[in-house]
Amino acid sequence: MSVPRTNRGVHRRDADAAPQQEPRLRYQLIACEIMLREAALRAATSPHVLDLHFLTKGLHDNPEALRQQVQARIDELDPLPHDAVLLGYALCSNGSVGLQARSAPLVIPRAHDCITFFLGSNEIYGRRHRDKPGTYYYTAGWIERDAAHAERRPADGAGLDQAFEELVAKYGEDNARFLLEFQNQWQSNYTTAAYIRTELGHRPDVEAEARRAAETHGWEFEIIEGSDRLIRALIDGDWSEEEFLVVPPGCRVAAAYDGGIVRCEP
Repeated sequence: MSVPRTNRGVHRRDADAAPQQEPRLRYQLIACEIMLREAALRAATSPHVLDLHFLTKGLHDNPEALRQQVQARIDELDPLPHDAVLLGYALCSNGSVGLQARSAPLVIPRAHDCITFFLGSNEIYGRRHRDKPGTYYYTAGWIERDAAHAERRPADGAGLDQAFEELVAKYGEDNARFLLEFQNQWQSNYTTAAYIRTELGHRPDVEAEARRAAETHGWEFEIIEGSDRLIRALIDGDWSEEEFLVVPPGCRVAAAYDGGIVRCEP
């Protein structure tokens, strides 16, 4: 199938026409800072012009804050000349739901979370999830962008980091004890720490941190050879319908429940 290229729309090449050089387009990439190195590398080799904008990884802990800050950045970029806004985010606990660009297409990968970016595809991630559930994934960007070297917990961003007395006042004593137990026991849901090594090469410093985390929690440790092909496809404009959603100007990102993960809505 032909690959769509956007410039306030979609460019398609006639199959019978003589080969022509693809136009050089300008993209605004808004992404989580955990993929800064990979995105910068691929931007440097892209045939297009890229403006890169990275937001703090802590937004993953609060989907509403993620949505607000990404939308604010999209709005800031709206007056600037560009052919598409690229999102270096997945559905991310519905943090991407509602996002829209007003003057250019918005492109988002069909992925549930950012781990897909580093494994290379939803198929690989899905196979890993089926074959080895209970895996906590680490990447170099995730570790080095954690200034406090604090473990991210599934409960983060849910308002559970309050004093016991505050939780009692809000939810009652029994519920407060349950919430604190959930907060403190989250790691029992995991059995494996997997460090994803990408094309950027061996990073013994961050790999050692991932290994120490596994030892601390009593988890098995493994190294996975990852791939940044999805990041490269996003930046190069290779947006197959199976892996990317191109949202027309004025439409919004919505969650899909038919396997597509994301869809457009007016």
